[in-house]
Amino acid sequence: MNMLTIAWIALPFFIGFVIYLIPQLDRLLALSVALASVGYALLVFRQGQPIELELLDNFGVTLLVDPLTAYFILTNALVTAAVICACWQSPKTPFFYAQTIILHGSVNAAFACIDFISLYVALEVLSIAAFLLIAYPRSDRSIWVGLRYLFVSNVAMLFYLVGAVLVYQASHTFGFIGLREAPPEAYALIFLGLLVKGGIFISGLWLPLTHSESEAPVSAMMSGFVVKAGVLPLVRGALVIGEIDPIIRAFGVGTALLGVGYAVFEKDAKRMLAFHTVSQLGFILAAPEVGGFYALSHGLVKAALFLSVGQLPTRNLKELQQIAIATPLWIALVVASFSISGFPMLAGFGAKVLTMANLVPWQVIGMNIAAFGTAISFAKLIFIPHQSAATAASKPLNRGFWVAIAMLIGGLLVTNLFYIEAYTWANVIKPLATIALGWLAYFLIFKRLTVKIPRMFERLDHLMGMMSLMLVFLFWAVFAT
Repeated sequence: MNMLTIAWIALPFFIGFVIYLIPQLDRLLALSVALASVGYALLVFRQGQPIELELLDNFGVTLLVDPLTAYFILTNALVTAAVICACWQSPKTPFFYAQTIILHGSVNAAFACIDFISLYVALEVLSIAAFLLIAYPRSDRSIWVGLRYLFVSNVAMLFYLVGAVLVYQASHTFGFIGLREAPPEAYALIFLGLLVKGGIFISGLWLPLTHSESEAPVSAMMSGFVVKAGVLPLVRGALVIGEIDPIIRAFGVGTALLGVGYAVFEKDAKRMLAFHTVSQLGFILAAPEVGGFYALSHGLVKAALFLSVGQLPTRNLKELQQIAIATPLWIALVVASFSISGFPMLAGFGAKVLTMANLVPWQVIGMNIAAFGTAISFAKLIFIPHQSAATAASKPLNRGFWVAIAMLIGGLLVTNLFYIEAYTWANVIKPLATIALGWLAYFLIFKRLTVKIPRMFERLDHLMGMMSLMLVFLFWAVFAT
């Protein structure tokens, strides 16, 4: 498996180059890389034993692929494959598919790295590929949003790099394990970089504009797996070093509540999904030991939702209440919304039950409020009017889109079987009651509200200020631990 692992990491970058040489095979080559990652993740699950590689001693690359990593790799693979299928009949150029595969490969590398310098390189390559995809339409707006993302990301990673140097100074290794001997300021600086990259808490307020203004396939990738490249190292940190587990869990609860607090009042469909990306990342961090399964469930759901919302006649949720969309598209939205709300028979149900079962007592109230808010938010999509495709206002849907949706929803049905033990009467009744109460609150209160959420904290200068405040808070948190 060692040689296979190295080949698997190198494959996307090699194929990304080959796509430029053989542009007529761009879709097939890109899809083959995504399917190779699906196969690799399944092999890791089957083997069960972690694969650890140290390529160049303490100064080099250290890789770890275990079942936790495999959940994230499978998420990356399935979402990438779905996006390629959704774009199959579109006029996307070979450049788009090459950058998609390079993004896929850099995210895989970030998932596998367990040393700070290799992770830094993977995250920087990821940022460049993501920027090129965000700016792909070449409009003034898309270029500005892409540059904004790149600037925020690079500033955060400068702090991260200083923290990595402090880890090496204290432990003479760049490995994650070196955090045990590192000073508290190293924790704070590294965490700041990862919190920004992962879109966590107020450090993630760059995310709504970036995800909502990107094209639907790019939004699906950004929300489905890109932000998780910053989340997995935080999960690993909580699992390796017990002292920081409460800090990570606290960020999980705060992130879940912050995201859902914005989402319940949001009237733009893509921005609502983006805020829910922030919220759902909080669920991953709230119970690190089971975060992999939740990451897989969320990635499949959010990719399906972004691709589907991209086919709606408008993003304005108020206007959508007056426009009937095609019933097949509505069904896709409903199934994905049911899963993220925790409805039985879909992966989101098992993921939420497993997460709630692994919370510590002080987290329970906050995470239940977040689950309640999720049900309120997605009622906005579930109760959109619909009618036959022939008379609906939706855009014509091509075969590639339906292949992508079938792949993602099929994944939700199959991965639901990963935790079949969740199906007890108590576990089924609680989420159904939460969803019912959320729908009731939506119809009685939130459907009529016209609260406008201020966007001042999403401005670039405020994002820098938020980063500074977060760094102060992190210094306080790690020194107090």
